[in-house]
Amino acid sequence: MNREAEGGAGARDRILARIREANGSRETVEHPGTLPAGLEPPVAYGGQRPDPVDALEDRLSAAGGRVVRLSGPDSARRWLEEFAQEFASVSICEGVPELLCPSLPNAQPEQAGLGVSMAVGAAAQTGSLLLSSTEGRRSQLLPPTHLVWVRAQDVHATLGAALEARMGDLPAALALHSGPSKSADIGRIIVTGVHGPGRLVAAVLEESGDW
Repeated sequence: MNREAEGGAGARDRILARIREANGSRETVEHPGTLPAGLEPPVAYGGQRPDPVDALEDRLSAAGGRVVRLSGPDSARRWLEEFAQEFASVSICEGVPELLCPSLPNAQPEQAGLGVSMAVGAAAQTGSLLLSSTEGRRSQLLPPTHLVWVRAQDVHATLGAALEARMGDLPAALALHSGPSKSADIGRIIVTGVHGPGRLVAAVLEESGDW
């Protein structure tokens, strides 16, 4: 082992030793276990629990996103062709079905005006779309407008239910997109599009089937 590697290993050991020392006086807390079953969003809509897609639309819209509901392949394609006219180029994530890919020139994520991805699920309670790291994070984050397709059957009442539905098929990482990128770090003034797309559109595919 060379000196640089030895130094790195020594620094790591010192850091871990300090962490163990700091945690030595702390009370041990048992793992809380699995998420509780039956946890649902608050009752709304005249005393009835909301449909998950309705709740997702409410919460994501409130956060500055846009939700479009499409009944089938034909309506999805017609809407996509009209929507795509706003853009000169696109960066498409892996896993997006060909039917849901706009007819635009492909570009690198940092140059594309539109990024398109396919959610693996959604949580209505938080208005969050679950995006897999296997799709390619650059296309999810760099274009100024992000179009996310999500199947209505993959919209769950809670984040716990959405994660549970993916058990056994989890990627290395899941990202939660709950609206356009916003920051108020400077002067407490909210600015969109600072750390990611300033515009988020969720297109919900309401007809079940293989997209």
